[in-house]
Amino acid sequence: MPQAAGLTLLLPLLGLAAATVADCPSSTWVQFQDSCYIFLQEAIKVQSIEDVRNQCTNHGADMISIHNEEENAFILDTLKKQWKGPDDILLGMFYDTDDASFKWFDNSDMTFDKWTDQEDGEDLVDTCAFLHTKTGEWKKGNCEVSSVEGTLCKAAIPYKKKYLSDNHILISALVIASTVILTVLGIIIWFLYKRNSASGFTTVFSTASQSPYDDDCVLVDEENEYAVQFD
Repeated sequence: MPQAAGLTLLLPLLGLAAATVADCPSSTWVQFQDSCYIFLQEAIKVQSIEDVRNQCTNHGADMISIHNEEENAFILDTLKKQWKGPDDILLGMFYDTDDASFKWFDNSDMTFDKWTDQEDGEDLVDTCAFLHTKTGEWKKGNCEVSSVEGTLCKAAIPYKKKYLSDNHILISALVIASTVILTVLGIIIWFLYKRNSASGFTTVFSTASQSPYDDDCVLVDEENEYAVQFD
């Protein structure tokens, strides 16, 4: 049936459309730019920062990394309005003594910082970073925390959405729309063809059943392509 064929063709197209606009894992996550965020509002006791990080990796994410002022402001605003987080949030950052520099746990580039306390010559061994939710500034502190009041995690939006450019998304949408339109037109044309074929057959049959002659015999000259009527 053409309806079934049309649906069969549309299903993978709908799947493709869903894949290209994939969102965050669930409604408990909040999306901003090309990432999803979740605040695990659970106070836990920890032995090392890896225990905190495991809270995020168990959800397919990593501890928070921040890369511009807009993202920093978004996190502050969401923590105040939706998550009701504590005054200080542990960031997913550590001081790498080999390189003498701070790094993000998720291996993203250190493109932005908002330190409130910069002191030359300070000992940064076992130093981590905390986001002060009252001011939005970052503070340095000891990584060996004994507990946290909540864990802020971040995950990239699934690959097909993250890495498709706006042009590619537009082209994909146009291709899908064009295919759907052509499919619908094909179904309409098929129905019209079948209807016209059935109507033409009925007309021919009806005409053929009624001879214009009342005579009993009609001779057809195939060579000259005309009929000779005998009285």
